Amino acid sequence: MSTPNSIPELVKHARELMQKAVENTRREFSGIRSGKATTSLLDIIRVEAYGSEVPLNQVGMVAAPEARLLTVQPFDKSLAPAIEKAIRESDLGLNPASQGGLIRIPIPSLTEERRKDLVKVIHKLAEEGRVAVRHARGEAHNKVKKMEKIAEDERTRGEKEIQKLTDDHIRQIDQLISAKEAEIMEV
Repeated sequence: MSTPNSIPELVKHARELMQKAVENTRREFSGIRSGKATTSLLDIIRVEAYGSEVPLNQVGMVAAPEARLLTVQPFDKSLAPAIEKAIRESDLGLNPASQGGLIRIPIPSLTEERRKDLVKVIHKLAEEGRVAVRHARGEAHNKVKKMEKIAEDERTRGEKEIQKLTDDHIRQIDQLISAKEAEIMEV
């Protein structure tokens, strides 16, 4: 993207960067296990297949038929052992079992200690998201300050708009934290 050279372009650019930070935080949160089965839990797993490592969703269909169960239906039945091995060796603490071509993955309940650890992890990830939002704000503020041939009240209005965007995006991240924390702590 070219360098923004007007206040509205700067605000638009800052909004895009901040929205990416929020989306990235949301994506990071989806990979964190709560007590519920979610297909995104297995997104990070890569399976040794056809001579290379491929994402699990390219070698099998992942589903969550129950709240505490995931299933993987391999597209090629000969890959079932490799899929099981990849899931077992991941750091997710899951124990898959084959059952007639279908791999069943029960999701164990989280211990209280594990829940608290996960809450710490989401707070760390959220802080990274907030830092990214504040970084976008700082970058936009610096560009506004460097603009020449601009009225002081327009500069102030631009800075206020950027701060309002920052507050909105930080609030979105805080809402993500609240929702994910409630999901994790739910017994």
